[in-house]
Formats: sequence, C-alpha cells, structure tokens
Amino acid sequence: MKYTRLTQEQFEELHQKFINFLATQTITAQEWKTIKENKPEVAEQELDVFSDLVWEGVLKKVRYLEHISPQQMHLFHLNENNMQVIALKLKRDLDLTTKEGFNWFRENLLDDDVEFLQAKKEYSKDKNLDKFTLIQQGAVITKGDLFKYLDKLIN
Repeated sequence: MKYTRLTQEQFEELHQKFINFLATQTITAQEWKTIKENKPEVAEQELDVFSDLVWEGVLKKVRYLEHISPQQMHLFHLNENNMQVIALKLKRDLDLTTKEGFNWFRENLLDDDVEFLQAKKEYSKDKNLDKFTLIQQGAVITKGDLFKYLDKLIN
C-alpha cells in the first residue's frame, strides 16, 4: 500500500465508486461477500488498492495545502514541477489556531513580530507522495486563498 487506507466513513461516502471498482474486476456483490468471509486477506488487498486509487486521484488535483500550528504557518502552492512555500513565524506569544490569534495576525501582517520566508522546493521522484507526506504531517487541502493573498502582499 502506497498511501493509507481510507477510513470507514470515507468508504461509506465512496460506496458507489467502490462498487464500480469491484465491477471493473468483474466482482459481483455476492462474490465480494464470499471473498470477505473466506479470503479476508484478499478483501484487505482490494480495500488497499481502492484506497490508493482514490488517493492518487485526489493528490493529482491538489494545488494548495496549508499547515497552521500555534506559532507557524506554512502555505504551499503545488505547481507542476515544484512547490512554493510561504512560511511565517510569530515572534509573539499568540496562537494562530485560535480566532484571537489569527485575527491579530490578520490585522498585524506587517508587524515586526511576524517573520515571512519564501522558498521553492523541487519534488522528489514521486510528486504525489510528497503531497501525501505533507498531508500526513497535518497540512490540509485548500483553495489557496490565503496563499494567494500573502503572495500578492509580499511580492
């Protein structure tokens, strides 16, 4: 398995797509039931393959990620050949994950207590795995509004 198995909730949400996935392998509902009962290791493999296919589809489309922690923010723009990152660090004892901390940041972007850094990083040989690793580390998929706003502000 390349990524991670989907959660039960995600499988339920993608129930019809999973049925279609099984159908492409000419596995009927009755055959699937039999596989789960008699060959649970094969069923596990099918769940893993489906999970990887879903992740590949999602990761291929991801263009922006955000990772916000109490004192730092990392905003990623995932281009075709590299990822751009805007990182900021608070030198003040505030928590960006709270409404109050984020509001202070928004109102004081150019304050000396806000340090900005920018960088570009080339992908490894597996671009999607690089994206997945960021998600596993706590980044969330976004539309990139915050990245775009800060990119205009500091460039």
